[in-house]
Amino acid sequence: MCNDQASADVVRAAMPHPVAGAAADPIALEPVDEVVVTTLVDNVYDALLAGDDTITRAPFAAGTAQAPQFEPGRTNVGLMAEHGFSALVTVRRGGTTTSVLFDTGLSPDAMVTNAGRLGLDLSGVHAVVLSHGHFDHAGGLAALAGRRGTRSLPAVVHPLVWTRRRLALPGGADDLPTLSKRALAGEGFDVIERRQPSLVADGSILITGEVDRTTDFEHGMPPAHQRWTGTAWEPDPLILDDQALVVNVRGKGLVMVTGCGHAGAVNIVRHAQRLTGVPRLHALLGGLHLGGAFFTPGIGPTVRALTELAPDLLAPGHCTGWRAQHALAAALPGSWVQGSSGTRYQLTAPP
Repeated sequence: MCNDQASADVVRAAMPHPVAGAAADPIALEPVDEVVVTTLVDNVYDALLAGDDTITRAPFAAGTAQAPQFEPGRTNVGLMAEHGFSALVTVRRGGTTTSVLFDTGLSPDAMVTNAGRLGLDLSGVHAVVLSHGHFDHAGGLAALAGRRGTRSLPAVVHPLVWTRRRLALPGGADDLPTLSKRALAGEGFDVIERRQPSLVADGSILITGEVDRTTDFEHGMPPAHQRWTGTAWEPDPLILDDQALVVNVRGKGLVMVTGCGHAGAVNIVRHAQRLTGVPRLHALLGGLHLGGAFFTPGIGPTVRALTELAPDLLAPGHCTGWRAQHALAAALPGSWVQGSSGTRYQLTAPP
């Protein structure tokens, strides 16, 4: 979100002390037989991308709309793309299937519009998880509540998701829209605040909670990103409410979905490995926040670390940035996949 240059030492000084060794309270993440991740909202929609046995792309004509300049008054439409992220994550373990909505995009209507054009019924979602409090990940909450009526829906968030934030740029400060806990409760969400890791879907989906910061190259946001303490504005480099979603596919390893990855992609992977005791990274999908001048120095170390982790699938999106996308595609040509609104990733355990 920011391109300001800043001293890495200034940001690093605010970093929490990393925790070494095995997790004191390891998470027993139940292996699943299958996980399907459908990107409902991303920065890109490309109707000409090809799929394969595990990746299904949205059709060129995902829906229709009124258009009097065409015969017979309608035209084909695709999906909406915007600077935001949302993914529907469905896991199957035995005969049980559970769906969780991870983030909801930027605008009130993009997520539900795309879900409708893809034929997905969001009324069956079991819970919604917010990766963090930035507005480009929570904009579709009201539309989701409207689709569900008055039924309560669990919403798993970090307690700092309500933090008031702004960008203090040379031309002036720009306040960011701030989530309202009262509004969410009024719309039928059962808000669950957790700093610690959480297990949902009968123990088969892990929400990481706060992520340990252990690398020396993932510095968080520049000083222009600030939070309100109640009495003053101060730099907010860490965005401690950043959390990710993790699934363990039986026989293949961890599948991780990030919103922006403000904690750092490598920090997130290592944190999940430490929590679960599962060493293998099978897939990493979502925003990696490596776009902009401030984050450019971190691209090389991130690419090298992810190359060593050797995921089978790497689908960066949203805020990853074109430089990082090119670097990741070059380093991991067998794993990297171009993300797009409407893409469906089906990851299945071996027979």
